[in-house]
Amino acid sequence: MKKGSDASASDQARTLRVLIELTQSLVSSLDLQEILYTMVSRLADVVQVDRVSIVLVPDDSDVGYVVAASDDAGLTNLQLELSKYPEIRHVLKTRAALTINDVLTHPVLDSVRSSVTDAGHGSLSLLPIMWEQQVMGVLFIRAAAHAGADAEHLDLCQVLANATAIALRNARMMQSLHDETARDAQKRREAEERIDTLKRYADLLASSVDGVVAFDARGLLIFGNPGAYALTGYAQGELPTDATLGNVVAPEGSEELDQLKQNIRAGNYPHNVDVPVVKKSGETMIVNGSFSALKGTQGAVLFSFRDVTEERRTGVELFKNHNFMKSLIDASVDAIVAANMQGQIVVFNEGAQRLYARSQEDAINMNTRALYPGDGAREVMRMLRGEAHGGAGRLEPVRMEAVNADGVIFPISLTAAFIYEDGVPTHTFGIFTDLRERIRVEEQLAQAHEQLAISEKQSLLAELAGATAHELNQPLTSIMGYCELLQRLIDDNPKTEKAAGMILGEAQRMADIVKKIGQLTEYETKSYVGGQKIIDLDPTRHSTPPSGAPPAPTATPTADDPAGGKPRP
Repeated sequence: MKKGSDASASDQARTLRVLIELTQSLVSSLDLQEILYTMVSRLADVVQVDRVSIVLVPDDSDVGYVVAASDDAGLTNLQLELSKYPEIRHVLKTRAALTINDVLTHPVLDSVRSSVTDAGHGSLSLLPIMWEQQVMGVLFIRAAAHAGADAEHLDLCQVLANATAIALRNARMMQSLHDETARDAQKRREAEERIDTLKRYADLLASSVDGVVAFDARGLLIFGNPGAYALTGYAQGELPTDATLGNVVAPEGSEELDQLKQNIRAGNYPHNVDVPVVKKSGETMIVNGSFSALKGTQGAVLFSFRDVTEERRTGVELFKNHNFMKSLIDASVDAIVAANMQGQIVVFNEGAQRLYARSQEDAINMNTRALYPGDGAREVMRMLRGEAHGGAGRLEPVRMEAVNADGVIFPISLTAAFIYEDGVPTHTFGIFTDLRERIRVEEQLAQAHEQLAISEKQSLLAELAGATAHELNQPLTSIMGYCELLQRLIDDNPKTEKAAGMILGEAQRMADIVKKIGQLTEYETKSYVGGQKIIDLDPTRHSTPPSGAPPAPTATPTADDPAGGKPRP
């Protein structure tokens, strides 16, 4: 009996030492994870069970976390689904310890009986880890035997569970304090960084030539950088304290201002908008700017802007010039075509549409090769790049052939050149003149000139023939008259009479020729000796003699009038 009492006292002393040792560890400054493992491993050794673990459960959560286990030094924050552990849910609900001496019969384990028996557990003991009536988790003791820990050991475990709650609470408080301190330090660093950033932004705004102004939710001016005052001509502080954007917007911009206010109230901040602003001098300028919400304020709006008056004026002039040039190109009778250096057409005026029987929609982006038959486009580029026809980059009027949408090939006159940007050719343009009508007119003129030349020749011939007949008629008449007179005077000299008859016959023949010449108004030629061509005087080829032509000699000379009534030469 005495020996039993001595053994009991020895166990109590040993348990007390373990309790003191573990509680001191829990309140020490050692790492909490290491302390928890030390505690559960010592408990498993003292209580002589298979496994002791600590399961923590967040408030109103369906999962728990194993933060320490006696049989696994590296285990931490192993997640458990509490629906599979009805015993843990029972302790959390009742806030009381639960001892299951036989897992085969206890009703709490009815829903998970097979999984518990398969794990080889004989008995379970679960003690709540509580702090101020709040269950933080359980101390879970598992044993293979059906008889679990005895009451004395369970008391030890409950004391340690309570001490664990204190340690966990302190750890949470320390962690919270540490986290809060870290957050404060982070906020302080972020604030310092933000101040540095804002200082850089302030320096940037102060040196910016663009205007930057800020308005509060009521639309009142709260800030303006030096650039804003310089652009508007006001001195800083010169505007009234209740100044708004409406104070400087020109009357013609009132509608735009109302629309801007509506958009900003709806949370839409316009970008790249033009606003007419009246400067202090009374001059109106156009500013282009963007609105944005000013972060960290209650509805304040930031407006950054710059003066674009000259740009807009230049834009208007350029637009007018563009329209003028477009109208000029479209009004041209000749076809005007421009293309990039790859040959894609970018300009195709109305004259080109008429010339090529193509619409502008069909021609744009089409290659210039379709404008010429064969390899004409390549030939044009070769001439533009060469020195011929006006020099490199320019083509003086040259005659070429073009082909329209119907496949008709026709002659054109082409003038072309490169368009340069910074000394580099980027486009080509050409002026195409249709030569069909001009060639037709030229052919008609050539025919008219030819006919006129023929008429002039025929007129000259008729005049020459008339003059020749007139001049030859007089001597022929005399010759014929004297020959007839000579025949009458010669009575008995046959030879002389024959000679006189011969002279008279040839003179008559000449008179017939003169008559034909006098009737000549147009002529044809016939072959002559030696391949020569002479005028054909056949009267069947010619018309009646022209008016005013002298008649051929027909009078017969007499002894009293040898000239046959004609004056003597």
